[in-house]
Amino acid sequence: MSADTNVPTANWSYPTAVKFGPGRLRELADHCKSTGITRPLLVTDKALAGLPITAQALDILEEAGLGRAVFSEVDPNPNERNLEAGLKVYRSGGHDGVVAFGGGSALDLGKLIAFMVGQTRPVWDFEDIGDWWTRADASGIAPIIAVPTTAGTGSEVGRAGVLTNSETHKKKIIFHPKILPSVTICDPELTVGMPKSITAGTGMDALAHCLEAYSSPFYHPMSQGIALEGMRLVFENLPKAYANPTDLVARAHMMSAAAMGAVAFQKGLGAIHALSHPVGAVYNTHHGTTNAVVMPMVLEFNRSSISDRIEAAAAYIGIKGGFEGFYARVMDLRSDLGIPGGLAAMGVEESRLDELTEMALEDPSCGGNPVAMTRTNTRALYEACMQAR
Repeated sequence: MSADTNVPTANWSYPTAVKFGPGRLRELADHCKSTGITRPLLVTDKALAGLPITAQALDILEEAGLGRAVFSEVDPNPNERNLEAGLKVYRSGGHDGVVAFGGGSALDLGKLIAFMVGQTRPVWDFEDIGDWWTRADASGIAPIIAVPTTAGTGSEVGRAGVLTNSETHKKKIIFHPKILPSVTICDPELTVGMPKSITAGTGMDALAHCLEAYSSPFYHPMSQGIALEGMRLVFENLPKAYANPTDLVARAHMMSAAAMGAVAFQKGLGAIHALSHPVGAVYNTHHGTTNAVVMPMVLEFNRSSISDRIEAAAAYIGIKGGFEGFYARVMDLRSDLGIPGGLAAMGVEESRLDELTEMALEDPSCGGNPVAMTRTNTRALYEACMQAR
């Protein structure tokens, strides 16, 4: 039988064991023990370190005889200095596993601490390029339990971590299959105390992941379906979670949407993330909020290639008016959530757009955009994103 070049070929991978539901944090110690962790280091961020939910997690570990160790020197956009500090604490404490606890920054850094503790090469040698991940000593990677406290990045079901180079201000994706947590605990009760701005920004991050994966030109029908349902869950539940922070049903659906977005984006990301990553690295802005700011402009940028696809998504979600209706719903959602109208409102300077453009074109997300990103059209897109919408 002759080969047909139109038949697609792809490599797929789907995530880890997820323990989902209110109150599931109580199982934390049991899951540590089941993965062989006897001296866990709980990695979280500075804002979470003093909150009751973090104390609750540490109490659970301590009561089970697993100690009470925490590392919280995690910046909003974590860098290699945070990583080195975390590795020092991990090694000096004789730990044998990580509980990554928090939003995307804490989850990413916790995963990278567990990854790098057994490596001898610099972390940048494991950037997500080709087969660079094979350089790692897989036997040196410590086990990881992930406990998200936001509903956004989906890092809890991901095989990578984002790390900012503090000297170049460039974000790098560090990848290895064994960075995937052994167990993820998704307890929506942990997200109830999030500030409204974080509920908004992380929720829009989940939408960006689903939207870009859905729009990506690559072949991955499993991710395509997950991305579509993930978008529906965000449009339906993010306004509810924002308006009523104690709505556990909406919170739970948002946790699902976040994990779905991270699973789906192995199909590809695009210009939303390619623009957002440099801005976050240079200006230390919140990643999901930055995604939300540029989202409508990127929709317009990609319209020629995705209008039919977005029209189909709008119909499934229950949005009337095809592409225009979908765009309007995104604008309404941004407005309802108090998202800034443009990048200038986030402190981005016109004088740095050339620099940001070069960084965007180097970002790995760039290659998944439905419309090819060039120096000229990417610079023009940044200019469009500066103005308030």
